[in-house]
Amino acid sequence: MTPAPERPADGPTHTTATRDENMAQAPDADPTPVAPPVRGRTLPLLRIAAVLGLVVVAIALAYLRSGSGLVVTQAVVTGILIGGIYGLVAMGLTLIFGVLDIVNFAHGAFLALALFATYWLVASYGMHPYLALAVSIPVMFGLGALVQRGVLAGAMGKPLENQLLITLGLALIIENALLLFFEANPRSVALPGDRAVPILGAVAELSRILAFAGAIVLAGLLFLLLQRTRLGTAIRAVAANDTGAQMVGIDTRRIYMITFAIGTACAGAAGTLVAPLVTIEPTTGALFNIIAFVVVVLGGMGNVVGALLGGLIIGLAEQVGALLLPGQSPLLSVFIVFVLVLFLRPQGLFGRSA
Repeated sequence: MTPAPERPADGPTHTTATRDENMAQAPDADPTPVAPPVRGRTLPLLRIAAVLGLVVVAIALAYLRSGSGLVVTQAVVTGILIGGIYGLVAMGLTLIFGVLDIVNFAHGAFLALALFATYWLVASYGMHPYLALAVSIPVMFGLGALVQRGVLAGAMGKPLENQLLITLGLALIIENALLLFFEANPRSVALPGDRAVPILGAVAELSRILAFAGAIVLAGLLFLLLQRTRLGTAIRAVAANDTGAQMVGIDTRRIYMITFAIGTACAGAAGTLVAPLVTIEPTTGALFNIIAFVVVVLGGMGNVVGALLGGLIIGLAEQVGALLLPGQSPLLSVFIVFVLVLFLRPQGLFGRSA
């Protein structure tokens, strides 16, 4: 009896010789696998390019409307400078949402608290307004940690409306406490040596320039903290999957507390930076709160870099929109942008699709 031929083991049926023959028949073929195109990096770049294109169009229309290049330049410079502050406020707000999944309505009240703390330090001790950052940032960090651990920790995992009501209640308590202790009289903080500085033909106050520079520096430090440190890695892990983070040994309760404290410190820093620029009242933070929510939605909920870029866009929209729609509130153009983003891309310009 002739023995049956042996069957090859499980696996590819092509032998080395067959593979060599196939390669010989197609000598020009490249055996190296081709990596698919990276769409994740391309799409944000396309969105940024599209946004820049729309900004250029808006600036051109503003020039046609006003007929003065100097006026348009002034609006652009002012919009970029104030946009940096908006970005810093929104970065703290979106960081809290991204990790704790809490929409913090008390964020603007914390900013107002830092405004009055800066005023008190300047009026009582003659401190330089921007040196007050050395006090306002750690104090607001500690206050944020106490609020999260003492008030918000019990709301984690509760229905969204409970969390909203708690943060709204915090905002009302802070604003009324400021009204009780400082009364309703408007106050202001003067920056020593403040003067007008020429920029590309426009003029900007030195206080506004310093506030923008401080906001960008603090935003950069926050980005480095999130991307280059062990704490930042833990924060991003909890934001991505808190259950998985617990399984690898991360203390999520501690990360929640630290994240809320960092977000509150961002609001405190922004309050100190804008103290020489605004009228200080118990409700001053409410306006920044509204704009911060618009910026967060524009940049993408939970996207820290998107919040900074969104702040710059909203700052430009506010100032350039005032030229396109004279006689109207500057917030009108901001909310036009807000509604368009919600309609065309609900997850934000730099947020990920569901």
